[in-house]
Amino acid sequence: ENADRLEYDGDKKNGHTLKITDLRESDSATYWFRFITDQTRGRYIGNPGVTLSVTGLQVKVTGGHQDKTLTCSTTCTLTDNPTYIWYKNGTIVKEDTSSLYSDSFSDADSYSCAVKDQEDLHSPAVCQKCWSVTYTHQSICALKGSTVDISCSYTYPSYHEIKQAFWYIKWSGMDHEDLSSVPGNEGHIEYLGDKKSDCTLRITDLRLSDSAGYRFRFITSGAKFSGSPVSLTVTGNLSHISHLLL
Repeated sequence: ENADRLEYDGDKKNGHTLKITDLRESDSATYWFRFITDQTRGRYIGNPGVTLSVTGLQVKVTGGHQDKTLTCSTTCTLTDNPTYIWYKNGTIVKEDTSSLYSDSFSDADSYSCAVKDQEDLHSPAVCQKCWSVTYTHQSICALKGSTVDISCSYTYPSYHEIKQAFWYIKWSGMDHEDLSSVPGNEGHIEYLGDKKSDCTLRITDLRLSDSAGYRFRFITSGAKFSGSPVSLTVTGNLSHISHLLL
């Protein structure tokens, strides 16, 4: 599983770099470098090692009724003095090395943050009285047989309680077909989200028939809301992917 995500970029002299892609919380650990020479007892491990903490972004809100301060928060301190990007209703409103954003806010507006050069890794949006579904990618192209995660977050008024959350591609009138409950989708389509803010959908062993427009829908104690569709195109043709990415 790690073979495609871990890459040792080094030599047998002085350069020893480990590259980890698609970081997961389970990657949080202490990493040691070890080398063995041709001499007796020529084994050495670098101590104390390098501690890696993998975190996600979260917006924390403090302040009064209108004048509030937002903090783009992490569970550990990010390295390299990152630049934070703030979004209001999906539009960039500020870029700064400070993780704080202060202004007069409307309860109907949603706010999220990201780190520059990693804009795909948004925090979940926060708001007081807004309804929204936000996708990392609105259009996705993937190879047949691969696995794809449709990353998604959603917001709703804080006084509502989530009763049901699901993805669908078909509906008739007011009835929407929950993809995870469709016969034949067990182990193929999995809802990874929760009943708070994450609505990520995973589809494994992609089939050509999975090409469709996918929509997330949630039902609260007082209302129902559906996001716009995400277009998924499944192909077995690499040249087709190249064409779509141009």
